[in-house]
Amino acid sequence: MKRAKCIMIQGTMSGVGKSLLCAALCRIFRQDGYRAAPFKSQNMALNSYVTAEGLEMGRAQVVQAEAAGIEAQVRMNPILLKPSSDTGSQVIVHGKVRAHMTAAEYYAYKEQLIPEVMDAFHGLAAEHDIIVIEGAGSPAEINLRRHDIVNMGMAKAAGAPVLLAGDIDRGGVFAQLYGTVELLEREERSRIEGLIINKFRGDLEILRPGLSVLEEKAGIPILGVVPYLAVDIDDEDSLSPRLAQQRSVKPVDVAVIRLPRISNFTDFAPLAAHPMLGVRYVNQAAALKSPDLIILPGTKNTVDDLLWMRQNGLEAVVQKLASAGVPVLGICGGYQMLGSGLSDPERVESSIAYVRGMELLPADTVFTRQKTRTRCKAQAVAEPFAGCALEGYEIHMGKTTVHGEPFCRLENGHNDGCWSGNVFGTYLHGLFDTGTLTERLAAGLCRRKGIDYETAAPVPHHAYVQRQYDILADGVRKALDMEKVYGIMERYAEEGR
Repeated sequence: MKRAKCIMIQGTMSGVGKSLLCAALCRIFRQDGYRAAPFKSQNMALNSYVTAEGLEMGRAQVVQAEAAGIEAQVRMNPILLKPSSDTGSQVIVHGKVRAHMTAAEYYAYKEQLIPEVMDAFHGLAAEHDIIVIEGAGSPAEINLRRHDIVNMGMAKAAGAPVLLAGDIDRGGVFAQLYGTVELLEREERSRIEGLIINKFRGDLEILRPGLSVLEEKAGIPILGVVPYLAVDIDDEDSLSPRLAQQRSVKPVDVAVIRLPRISNFTDFAPLAAHPMLGVRYVNQAAALKSPDLIILPGTKNTVDDLLWMRQNGLEAVVQKLASAGVPVLGICGGYQMLGSGLSDPERVESSIAYVRGMELLPADTVFTRQKTRTRCKAQAVAEPFAGCALEGYEIHMGKTTVHGEPFCRLENGHNDGCWSGNVFGTYLHGLFDTGTLTERLAAGLCRRKGIDYETAAPVPHHAYVQRQYDILADGVRKALDMEKVYGIMERYAEEGR
């Protein structure tokens, strides 16, 4: 059986751009006629996705699969850690919750997961020409070297060459790269075939003398200086600068509450891509001001984030604006908050048995240990969205009882969500992806402000996203020595490393 070639992107730290570099390579390989697939053995993120089989995985590999032109599947991310506290996480293996563990418990347990990780990897490798592997954090986290399954341990198990990326936009990129290389064991160092300087802004000629010194000291060639690329592609990390950006200069102001444990903020990418909708993220009551739409997003911990809103004054401001007629939309945890109350008899979400909701929707939620994970299609029934085709996924704890009108009707005949006047709630993530709801929403908000919606020329979300992948791939292809990248992969495949 022919063995798939591999390439692995590791970074000097979190946030250096590994995910987007992997997405770029997936797109480049697809453009060059190869069947490429992404892989990350262990992801830590609140931003997750549900596959067609109802399995949960990290959003970063979904983006990379989309760039590669293939359907996302849970083998691309066999382990997902969803932090539930500073020292504990929900451990999801092959798309299903296996346990809640402290950091120490998981560290002791993770060696047992190596066979499952490798089964997933080999399954992908048997069906594709190239596997693009993403590392996590830094390989120089020497306290975590034992039983590593995501950086150099994964590279060795997969027989993959490594390209090490550093973020020059943060400063100190030479120290990042050289320090990381120096902290590695000799065998680990020998696997790094090239260095990448990422997110460069400036005059490359001024940078060149430093590049020569770095190559000499590290003994590893620099394969590219990738410019800071202004692409609009879903980020993995909810701490991304994208969430902190200021209000876009667009006619309609959409304010998303930036909850401390925000999840699935990628739901709003189609809104941000729309020419009429400016999406901004707000975490202070004074910053909310007078938006045209308020969105309460998903959260990993509904109760704690509701109490956070209550304590910092955001809840009161949202309630006041809602009573004045400003539309409010809650998704998943945000939907649960909008109801009358949240009960937690089994203490699934927190140590509190009952919390009063925002009382903007006639609905009550009871948390249970059963987790809902499902893909679904639906049709909106709430006005003014009635008739809009929706497609997305549910991923939540808890069951909500509605005492009013549903937001949408699922394909299986069941109802989802709730609406009352100008307040709407739904469990459906990805509800804007089909585009029909986005257009209806944008048109309605424009009319509310007296704006002629017909003057806008919106780009279909799918076409917009595909164009962003091409822009990303073009930028990386120009900066990276792809001929050497192909040569490195070929050599490792021949040597069976």
